[in-house]
Amino acid sequence: MSQSDSSPHAPPVPVSAPARVVPVPPPAGRHRARRSGRRLLPVLLVCGCAVPLVALALTGTDLATDSTRDIHIPGGGATALLRSVLFVALCVQLGEIAGRRLARGVARTLPVDGAGAGAEPGAGAGSAPANGPRQPREWAAVAAFAGMTAALGLASMAAAGDGRLTAGLPELSEIYATRAGLLAFLEANGFLLAGLCVFLGRPVWAAAPLAGVILGEALRAHPEADTPALGVALTLVHLTSTVVWTGGLIQVLRTMRAWHGERGAARALLAAYAKRAFWLFAAICVTGILSTLRRLPLAETLTSAYGRTLLVKLAAVALVALCAVFARRVLLRDGARTSYTQVLRPTAWELAALSAVLVLSALLTVAPLPPRT
Repeated sequence: MSQSDSSPHAPPVPVSAPARVVPVPPPAGRHRARRSGRRLLPVLLVCGCAVPLVALALTGTDLATDSTRDIHIPGGGATALLRSVLFVALCVQLGEIAGRRLARGVARTLPVDGAGAGAEPGAGAGSAPANGPRQPREWAAVAAFAGMTAALGLASMAAAGDGRLTAGLPELSEIYATRAGLLAFLEANGFLLAGLCVFLGRPVWAAAPLAGVILGEALRAHPEADTPALGVALTLVHLTSTVVWTGGLIQVLRTMRAWHGERGAARALLAAYAKRAFWLFAAICVTGILSTLRRLPLAETLTSAYGRTLLVKLAAVALVALCAVFARRVLLRDGARTSYTQVLRPTAWELAALSAVLVLSALLTVAPLPPRT
């Protein structure tokens, strides 16, 4: 017998435990690349849309006056570009005010399981956060600074008198000496007050000075002696509707991006905006037709720079309406299965067309009016 067999206390043979399979997480760089790609895509889209619009603003006046009897407007491209920036600044600020108010109304109707994430303290079950699931970052302060800078540039060009933007800073007396310079300087003060309201934490108060900016634009557009009050009223309604429509859509798209993933929130917000956008579109069409009948003889539609620019603007407005109708059909078609991307595509095209409408509106402010016979 061997020594191992004779040992009464032989150690047991150890049994190896089954190996556990630990799941390996995907590389963090892949998720980081996806997030950076999602953030970079809107920037690329905005830049791709802004470059041709800037080119249109700078060259649109020369293209419209080519082969016409209209005189060349000195500094027309710079004036159109600055006024486009002014319009965009109005859209961003008023759009944030209107869009946030609309989001609060939609948020009250959203179903929330329990006290939902981001809900206010004390909110019970079934109630939504006061401002919605999330709100995008404010752009009002940057827009106020951009609008003030553009208005000061317009005031400087009006004081120079030769359409040059590089003539240097004029004296206040030189700005006050011209009607266009005085109105532009008052508009710059309106943007300054709007920025101060944002700085004080009262962005809603900025609606009052911004309304003054729109009134200044309406007064500048109608220096004629024949029924100027009617023209100012039509331009006031037309510009306000355009600014709220465009700015509201900007804020709605930004809020939809912030609400992406919430149950039905983005779709409900866009549906609420679409109902109000219809009336804004109707006001734009009515006031635009009446203003055209007042200012443009039908015989000069194809032979004047103003008429040609107006025709291009009408085509852009028709494209906006087509995109809005398509977005509405997407909302009504099997809304429970409609994805965020399907709704975003037509609304993004609508915003791009509205941006073109703003630039064309700025070009119309520079194009010379044909004489009425």
